[in-house]
Amino acid sequence: MESLATTTFDAIKLLLSGDPEIWTIIGISFQISTTAIVIAMVPAVLLGFVLAYYSFPGRRFLVAFFNTMLAVPAVVVGLTLYVILSRQGPLGDWKLLFTQTAMVLGQITLSFPILVAMSHAAFQSTELRAWDTAKTLSSSIAKAFFIIMREVRFPLLGALLAAYGRIIAEVGASMMLGGNILNYTRNIPTAIALETSKGDFAQGIALGIILVSMAFLLTMGLHVMQGKGTVVHD
Repeated sequence: MESLATTTFDAIKLLLSGDPEIWTIIGISFQISTTAIVIAMVPAVLLGFVLAYYSFPGRRFLVAFFNTMLAVPAVVVGLTLYVILSRQGPLGDWKLLFTQTAMVLGQITLSFPILVAMSHAAFQSTELRAWDTAKTLSSSIAKAFFIIMREVRFPLLGALLAAYGRIIAEVGASMMLGGNILNYTRNIPTAIALETSKGDFAQGIALGIILVSMAFLLTMGLHVMQGKGTVVHD
C-alpha cells in the first residue's frame, strides 16, 4: 500500500488534472443536493416559523416528530423510500427508483426535519413580543415575517449549512435510491465508498478533499457574515 503522503499527492494531482469522471461525480453530487435543499428550504422555514409563533392542535406533536426525525439514520430513510418506490411499492408505476429524482426525494426527506427543527429553534430565540411588534410596524404579515427573518438570519443560515452538510455527505439513502450508476447517480459519498472498497484510495481522498473544502468555505462564509454584524469591544 502506498504511503499516505503519496496517495494524497496523487489525489490532488487527480483533481488538478481535470479528470472528467471525478468532476462529473462532483457535479452530480452538488446538483442533486442543491436541488433538494432549494426545494425543502422555503416550506421548512415557514413551518418552523408557524410552530414557533402560532398555537394549534397537534403543534406539540409536530415539534416532537421533527425533533425525533433528526435521529433517524439515513439508511432507514433510504429503505423506506426504496420500499415505496420499488416496483411492488405504492409508487412503483412512477419508475423513480435508481434515478436522480429518487435521490432528490431522499435528500429532501433528510434535510426537511433539520431545517424545521433548527428554524423553529431560531424563531423561538426571539420573544413573542418581537413578532407582535413587527406586525404592528409593518403594513402586511409578509413584511413582518421578513423583519423577523432578518433578526434570525444567522441561525437560519446555520440551519441551511447543517442540512446541506448532512445530505451532501450521506451515503446510505443515496446508495439505495440511486444505485451508484456511473455518470448518472454516482455522487461523492457513494463514489468514495466504492473506490475505497476497490483499494483506489487516491480518488476517495480527492473526493474527500472536495467535501472538506466545501464545508470549510461555507463555514468561513457564515463566520464572515456574522462578523459584519458584530460589534467588537476592546
